[in-house]
Amino acid sequence: MSIFKQFNTRLARLIGLDANKTGHAEKFVSALGGLCGILAVSFLARTFHGEQAAVLVVASMGASAVLLFAVPHGPLSQPWPVLGGHLVSGAVGVSCAQLIPDSLVAGAVAVALAIAAMHYLRCIHPPGGATALTAVIGGDSIHALGYDYLLTPVLLNTVVILTIAVVFNFAFPWRRYPTTLAKYLTAKRTSPATATDSGMETGPLARGHLETALKTLNTTLDISEGYLEEIYRLAYKNQQNSHLRPEDIKLGCYYSNDSHDTRWQIRQVVDMPVAESADDLLIYKVVAGSDRRSSGTVTRAEFARWSHHEVFLNENTWQRAESQQPPA
Repeated sequence: MSIFKQFNTRLARLIGLDANKTGHAEKFVSALGGLCGILAVSFLARTFHGEQAAVLVVASMGASAVLLFAVPHGPLSQPWPVLGGHLVSGAVGVSCAQLIPDSLVAGAVAVALAIAAMHYLRCIHPPGGATALTAVIGGDSIHALGYDYLLTPVLLNTVVILTIAVVFNFAFPWRRYPTTLAKYLTAKRTSPATATDSGMETGPLARGHLETALKTLNTTLDISEGYLEEIYRLAYKNQQNSHLRPEDIKLGCYYSNDSHDTRWQIRQVVDMPVAESADDLLIYKVVAGSDRRSSGTVTRAEFARWSHHEVFLNENTWQRAESQQPPA
């Protein structure tokens, strides 16, 4: 790697610039969802509060739209953080506006208390800070509402944008919202028990399997606990597909399980029957990795499920057999 490329890599890591693996379609869908959501809340805000107040009222909803439609599976995008975050912050903002005469101090205190309240109530939603601040600096039309500010525009707009998020994202199978839908649908399709019974490994997944699963989902993820199940389901499926077939196992050849932890091994098949039945027993010895110099007996099918690819020893390095260059 060149010095310039190393510098760019380190700079990107320093400033948190990650590669965006989402496709053009996913980016377009996110933008379209934001358009639908903000059109709806803007119309309501202008209808109830007039053009000038609508600008401030919709500002926090614009921030929520980014989370709901660009990162629908993130923990900060789920219904309770969105609803609770806006309502709690709105209540704090109105209280500060009425109790603290200096708007500069009131705004700062409102945001600080809103953050603390969202923490304790487990509904952290960054746009809630804007909702609290709007209650303080929104002008006479907002101040005149008092605590009615919590009903309209805050509650009304929040319910509208949440409803649009649920309906809009439901049209796209990889964008189930809220994440409990993804968790429920995943549980119906597969479970840890069925994954094990079908031959999927339950050990640590290789990094490449997770990356392939994330590319399959084709969405920007601020990963929440519920949506991890879908990622692991796809990762296990990718891992299962990467195993060799029983008929691929040959006498005298070397195979790797491609593990990235202490269970990594290279095994050589030292004895096996001529018949190629998946139930035939073979004998292997471990030539590298954990339990080196040990041996074992398994069926051809079990060995194939364990194996990820054939390898060969090139000087002192084990390489995939398909990467071996043909002789000149």
